[in-house]
Amino acid sequence: MGDPLDDLLELLDLEAIEVNIFRGLSPDETRQRVFGGQVAAQALMAAGRTVDKGLVHSLHAYFLRAGDPTVPILYEVDRIRDGRSFTTRRVVAIQHGLAIFNLSTSFHVPEEGLEHQLPMPDVPDPDTLPSLRERLEPVPAELREFLTRPRPIEFKYMGELPWHRTGEPRSPHQRLWIRAAGALADDPLLHACVITYASDMTLFDSILLPHGIHWDDPSFMGASLDHCMWFHRPVRADEWLLFDQDSPAAYGARGLARGSLFTRDGILAVSLAQEGLVRYKNRPDT
Repeated sequence: MGDPLDDLLELLDLEAIEVNIFRGLSPDETRQRVFGGQVAAQALMAAGRTVDKGLVHSLHAYFLRAGDPTVPILYEVDRIRDGRSFTTRRVVAIQHGLAIFNLSTSFHVPEEGLEHQLPMPDVPDPDTLPSLRERLEPVPAELREFLTRPRPIEFKYMGELPWHRTGEPRSPHQRLWIRAAGALADDPLLHACVITYASDMTLFDSILLPHGIHWDDPSFMGASLDHCMWFHRPVRADEWLLFDQDSPAAYGARGLARGSLFTRDGILAVSLAQEGLVRYKNRPDT
């Protein structure tokens, strides 16, 4: 196994096979489906490769079908508009002749304007928090090995970990620090893509917390439906970011999660939201 961050950067280094068409690979791992954050990050990279000016400021995506990790993914970019201030792209990810993912994204040339933000929550500094591996020492060995295997993103959670199997409802809030597990080149598009990848790794858990449900519950089926992000300003993915998350509602087999990413010095850099499928396979006895 190579360095996980290097492996992620290799996944983001898409192959250009024709004008506006790129090919992306998946990790050589045993997976039933392609990780959604990977598809979103690769699609954003494909869009960015066709943009001459501006920084990504928003993306809106729909997960349409489960991706097949055994075959490449084709990303077709539609150059919707090239304006003086804004550039818009649409990307469709295709496997086996079918669309598995759709992304609309916009790039903006930096300019001056109004400024305000909500304050960052008062939280412990990441240097004062134990690593995920340290916190998982009491967890059974098999689960600990899975949860602490090398990853391209580092996590430091505050409060109870989402995998603690108490079975009791909890508040639909969680906070953690995240960053890339190594230094990245000074490319704003790359940092945005790595943050997009990381943003899909923990957000869904906030929807499950008030129900005492875990991903391995045989009666539960969950999947990301859509994902939206707003990049308020340039931000580095290889520096600690506070990921403040909550889930305001779930109804009709759909749940909503929201998140904010703050830099270590309190700047709100990214806002995001995700809706997920939260369906019972077999409704539990009541």
